[in-house]
Amino acid sequence: MNTGIIRAIKIEGARRIEEGTIRSYLLVRQGDAFDAERVDRSLKTLYATGLFKDVQLGRSGDTLIVRVVENPIVSRVGYEGNHKLTDDQLRPELQLRSRAVFTPALAEADRTHILSMYAKRGYYDATVEPKIVRLDQNRVDVVFQINEGSAALISRIVINGNKVFSEARLNEVITSREYRWWRFLSSSDTYDSERLTYDKELLRRFYLKNGYADAEVTDAAAELSPDRKSFFLSFTVHEGERYKVGKVDIKVQIRNLTADVLKPNLQLRDGDWYDGDAVGRSTDAIELAVHNLGYAFVDVKPQVKRDVEKHIIDLTFNVGEGPRVYVERIDIVGNTRTEDRVIRREFSIAEGDPYSSEAVRASKTHLTDLGYFTSADVVTNPGTAPDKAVLLTNISEKATGELSFGGGYSTDAGALIDVGLTEKNLVGSGLNASINGVLAQFNSSINASLTDPYFLDRNLVAGIDLFLIQTMFLGTEPYDENRIGFDTHVGYSFNEHLSQTWTYTAVDRQVYNIETGASPFILNEAGTTVMSQISQVVTIDYRDTRVNAHSGGILEIGTDFAGLGGDARFVRENLNGAFYIPLERYMGSPDWVIRMAGSLGYMQLLPGGREEIIDRFFLGGDNLRGFLDGGAGPTDALTGNPLGGRFMWTQSSELHYPLPVSPDLGLTGRAFVDVGALTDASFRSPSACLATTTLNCRILQSAAPRVGAGVGVSWQTAFGLINLDLAPFVIKQPGDQTQIFRFGFGTRF
Repeated sequence: MNTGIIRAIKIEGARRIEEGTIRSYLLVRQGDAFDAERVDRSLKTLYATGLFKDVQLGRSGDTLIVRVVENPIVSRVGYEGNHKLTDDQLRPELQLRSRAVFTPALAEADRTHILSMYAKRGYYDATVEPKIVRLDQNRVDVVFQINEGSAALISRIVINGNKVFSEARLNEVITSREYRWWRFLSSSDTYDSERLTYDKELLRRFYLKNGYADAEVTDAAAELSPDRKSFFLSFTVHEGERYKVGKVDIKVQIRNLTADVLKPNLQLRDGDWYDGDAVGRSTDAIELAVHNLGYAFVDVKPQVKRDVEKHIIDLTFNVGEGPRVYVERIDIVGNTRTEDRVIRREFSIAEGDPYSSEAVRASKTHLTDLGYFTSADVVTNPGTAPDKAVLLTNISEKATGELSFGGGYSTDAGALIDVGLTEKNLVGSGLNASINGVLAQFNSSINASLTDPYFLDRNLVAGIDLFLIQTMFLGTEPYDENRIGFDTHVGYSFNEHLSQTWTYTAVDRQVYNIETGASPFILNEAGTTVMSQISQVVTIDYRDTRVNAHSGGILEIGTDFAGLGGDARFVRENLNGAFYIPLERYMGSPDWVIRMAGSLGYMQLLPGGREEIIDRFFLGGDNLRGFLDGGAGPTDALTGNPLGGRFMWTQSSELHYPLPVSPDLGLTGRAFVDVGALTDASFRSPSACLATTTLNCRILQSAAPRVGAGVGVSWQTAFGLINLDLAPFVIKQPGDQTQIFRFGFGTRF
């Protein structure tokens, strides 16, 4: 074949693939010499395309003969036997798909990838077999026959080298767990290689947090059992010595700024045990404080100096000017639904501002808190000049609509069914729309709402609610209550910690279905009234987080003014606050927290106003455990019916603590002491009082404090939060109704 000229190239066997396409892969052309090496390379190139099952190159005189057998086309890809991974999860991960060219190599690659996907979920004994179904016109169906097997659970976790902390204590630090039957709702006892790496880091950080600055986790290994059904995990730690903090100093290299101004931000003091987490928190707090003082460019670097012999660490926080970098541009990618403006308004930094890592972190937190995205990463990239930076925001959107069905039981509402439809990001505009209905034994409602978190593209939260609430008090109070109306509200934030909300409410209220023999004071309340009310609430919030707070505090100051039309005429003042004291430093667990809370409420009638029972304060239940709902405070002397009052105060001291059970159970405990009182129950005299004995119209009330004390348990389950409270210790007054046990359960799915 090394002599002569190629006068023609003949293609044989091509059915679906154009002859021109085949010729384009050849390294020889008509008019070239017959070169054996180039012909051989052409053969390999055609094979490499994956388009052909067989390729042969031959010579007939001066003609190059190219014979091909095309690979079939995939008509359909199916999956059988898969339950832990759905078709929708598998399909995007595989190379074989409808209308693609089938090759055994691709089928084998997809088989291997499916096995790896199952391995990541702990199914190491899974098997996958691709079955090929031949069809006409050189087409095939590919069906992956999957036998998932069982998850490879963690049978044993061993920690070696630990002397200071027990193996049981260190097992609480990591997220991997040994298999137990009650973990059927959790995946923590399933082996995950990424979790193993994370656990290794958690152990290291735990030792650093507790003063062991030289601690290392030298090894983290996982061994698969011979039957491929379980794993044996082992960690090897080197604890080293425990260090105390020697001297803590701040050195400032910024003009007109002194160290004394920054020292209150230190999370460590001389003589404390060394805490690596506290060093990081101090660094962030100092940087934020300097920014708040008006210095845009700051760089805080902690310097650690060890005294190995004395086991002392001296800390110096060096505060200097950082490089002058400005935000050149903020780019947003990945948002196919959410409008750019909805994302940009969550940034704490704008184009042209001085670059701040703290502002970037806050922006990422704000985006995550929206709940619109599965991930929102803000990456800092170099700009067009050394003093410029580009913030690249990678968004991965998720479905924000929610159709929920729920059920449960609570002491307040009884058995309940809950149905709701919510869209948090209506057509990508950031609007929150919802409609929700609750059907319960004692308290049913339907509510529709629409809220714009950035009304008129300003720092305003505006919305409207339509509601219908039916409360059946029979059994706790001798009447039923119905409310139908609407409210519209607008709120704004002065800064990260101070905000205010204004609300206008118009509601038609009805007291009806009053029991025979009820108090004359309640019988006198029967009928329909209209309330037109404007309210405001100022909130000062310094909690570390709005959900499950561990430190900081919150104060709410509220005012209700009823009298803009309607029947009700009153001014009602509310003061509510809570303060959280973390005990992690002393107890070693973040679950140890003291919560101190209190409230004040007073209602003043205005001239010409009527005092309705549904406008008064009631004490007992959630705001005073140990007593029935409304069971503490003024009552009718004869019937014992709760009547409510116009002045109420409460105080609650609560200790939250972990229970001596596996954290996977989601159980936390609390001990509480609730104190409160309700007074000032003045009523207009019912006409029935004039024809009956004085006893029928006498109110029992006392300003003496009521006390309820006990313990409780919260259980966070996959089906919802269950709260149990036991308050056997109470101090009550005549007419009060106690409730030793209180139970609440609810879920949405």
